[in-house]
Amino acid sequence: MTTTTAGITIRTATEQDWPKITLLNEICFVTPQNEEFTAHWRQLVSGAPPIIAVDEDAVVGATMDIPMTVTVPGGEGVPAAGVTAVTVAPTHRRRGLLRALYTEHHARIRTSGVPLSLLTASEGGIYGRFGYGPATVETTSSIDRRFAVPHPRAPDPGGVRMVHPAEARVAFTDVYDRWQRVTPGAQVRPGIVWNRIFADRESERGGGTSLFGLVHDDGYVLYRRMSGDNGTVARVEEIRTVTRDAHAALWRALLGLDLVRRIEAHLTPEDPLPYLLTDGRLVRTTSRHDELWVRIMDVPAALEARRYRTDLDVVIQVDDGFLDAGGRFALTVRDGTAMCIPTDSTPQVVLDLDVLGSLYLGAHRARTFAAANRLQAADPDVLDRVDHAFGADRDAQMGWPF
Repeated sequence: MTTTTAGITIRTATEQDWPKITLLNEICFVTPQNEEFTAHWRQLVSGAPPIIAVDEDAVVGATMDIPMTVTVPGGEGVPAAGVTAVTVAPTHRRRGLLRALYTEHHARIRTSGVPLSLLTASEGGIYGRFGYGPATVETTSSIDRRFAVPHPRAPDPGGVRMVHPAEARVAFTDVYDRWQRVTPGAQVRPGIVWNRIFADRESERGGGTSLFGLVHDDGYVLYRRMSGDNGTVARVEEIRTVTRDAHAALWRALLGLDLVRRIEAHLTPEDPLPYLLTDGRLVRTTSRHDELWVRIMDVPAALEARRYRTDLDVVIQVDDGFLDAGGRFALTVRDGTAMCIPTDSTPQVVLDLDVLGSLYLGAHRARTFAAANRLQAADPDVLDRVDHAFGADRDAQMGWPF
């Protein structure tokens, strides 16, 4: 596969291109990439070679993807392409290289037959025009541990153990696998990613200590201690819980960390932590941001893969300004299971593909997009039914960054 645009060649990378791709990534991501780091990522993207932009002898743009399986509402594991390491050299901006790279890359993804393409976005204004919508929401929260008192009605199930993470690998991986299978947006985590977590290299600690672990039969926490402006901070790197009891037990253990002034953690907007305390104000949200972005490559396949909260009969018009994944579709849901087929009937809901991607995992609401004129519904009843049907019973979360 080779194409040329404005004197620049777009083609599949070869083995000889990797040193130049590594240099481009170091410059664009401001991250040193030694041989071990490069080997790690090359193994992750081993499904297909990167697609690169070449100007004479220089690699000036690249995009690649990781083969993934992601959970959708209802618990189905759906194959997806995890687009990553998307770069354009600072010397070649505003020349249409990203669009040229993405056109070739997404043609390859479409040929593979996967219904979803995923990415994480360093800049929020770029990927909507390629049909990607932010599909999970995460908040960064800070809790002053000194004053946090469990509510009298908060459960106290116990069962938490302190462990050295690398010595309890099976406990962590077992919980993650069970959590991943029920959490929309969570991807299967490859063994090589776990290897990197448990290696816990000092260069990847972000100024914190080595990892500490708390394990429950149905959950775990990985955290580090850090020096803050006003005392010691426990920075939660990851908390995964399968059950409510595990969530309550692990937070009780975290709040019992003496000599820690503050706990910082990433939560979903509906996390019940504030309601486990007598003073919910202590859980202060310091940021709210997206994590996983979704582009639907095959609308009927994607909509039929997930489950829905209520029966539904609606004709949806999906507009895709980048490729041709859009169209007009009759979506019929019975007992949570969907059938989606092309139709010529009059649409009752009109939306762009990126909006459908944002709705897909249940983290965003149709009525919110309607209020912003990003979704048009024939009448309030249709909007209400679509809004309810596309919800999910569990908060959507990205499993691991890529």
